[in-house]
Amino acid sequence: MRLVLSQLTLMLLLTGFLSPAWGLDYRGEASVEARYFASSAAQDRDQGRLYPAIQLGVEFWHSGNRGRDLLTFAPYLRLDARDSERNLADIRELSWIHVGNFYELRTGIRQVYWGVTEGADLVNIINQTDGADGPDSDRTLGQPMVNLALEQGNHMLDLFLLIGARERTFPGEDGRLRLPVVAGAGESRWESSQGQGGIDLAARWQWNYYPLVLGVTGFSGTAREPELELNTNPERPELTAFYPLIQQIGLDLQATQGDLLWKLEAIQRRGGREDFHAINAGFEFTQVGILDSRMDLGWLAEGLYHNRESTVVAPFERDILLGWRLVFNDLAGSEILASTIVDTRTTEQVISVEARRRIGNAVSVSAQLRYIGGTPPPQTPAAFLSNPDSRYTLRPLSRDSYGHIEFSWFF
Repeated sequence: MRLVLSQLTLMLLLTGFLSPAWGLDYRGEASVEARYFASSAAQDRDQGRLYPAIQLGVEFWHSGNRGRDLLTFAPYLRLDARDSERNLADIRELSWIHVGNFYELRTGIRQVYWGVTEGADLVNIINQTDGADGPDSDRTLGQPMVNLALEQGNHMLDLFLLIGARERTFPGEDGRLRLPVVAGAGESRWESSQGQGGIDLAARWQWNYYPLVLGVTGFSGTAREPELELNTNPERPELTAFYPLIQQIGLDLQATQGDLLWKLEAIQRRGGREDFHAINAGFEFTQVGILDSRMDLGWLAEGLYHNRESTVVAPFERDILLGWRLVFNDLAGSEILASTIVDTRTTEQVISVEARRRIGNAVSVSAQLRYIGGTPPPQTPAAFLSNPDSRYTLRPLSRDSYGHIEFSWFF
């Protein structure tokens, strides 16, 4: 706790004093959030129903050499009042970008996102997931790298040298949205002979030819998604993380047809406990100016499939996503997204409603309701360890429906 508070103080000092002295531009976001669960937890008596937290992220940057060089520093801090495993101090960006005539050289700690679909981030593999933020979080950890980007006409090629691998964060014993047994506890294991400090390679080629955007990706190195292994302590069973070496090729495609947007992501992965392939495909159709108003209504539909046996870490193996996105097109940036993911075999479902809106120029509020249904009560730790339910893959989260609200201040 003392370390986290000292880092928070340091970030505020950097923002208030060092930026003007060093000639840096900056912007930041501070937020207060609360997550309330509708039911008491099943796994541990210390798990609660109310989980408040604060977050602070600041981005500093300096441009020089007539815009050809850019230095960026973006620290991030999160402090959870109940689950200490959610406490996080991270450097999301600490990089130098140099722009040449037909290339960009990007060096340092960075965040890179690949992908086009809503339901699953299949091709997104560069950065480690911040799993403690939630099982479907899109927040990631900073990754040290050297990235050379080449552009010629409609073609773009990104080459990556990734230095070291980050460990995934998981909810702790007091946290919610977790398995019946605490995951990620103990010392992680690495298949690479270099351990956590190995070198990984990745590449992405993109072809832009309207109305088509096509991306082909490749990755070779330490998996960002760990395999979970039971430790040997019978009195305190925990799942430790093992990071195997993998090779993955991926395809992402987006095609525009008037108000209709087609999307696809597909991967083939080799290595680790099993080889598998996965695909996520669908469309988004936008009705512009519904009911003669300035509002737009988007209709989303996707199918999610993979042939993995380890459905505990990858639950959406034969599922359908349906969603609706209402954009108000007002000065406050108001938006509502409602979606449901349904398992075609068991009728398990996740229903989600998200809304966000700005209040003035410097404050925004966002809210989320998430319901998990159609699945039996969670297994006991002993039952989960001896025979995890591979049919009802959302079973560990069946008591974790929740509401979430967050207020953010931008400066």
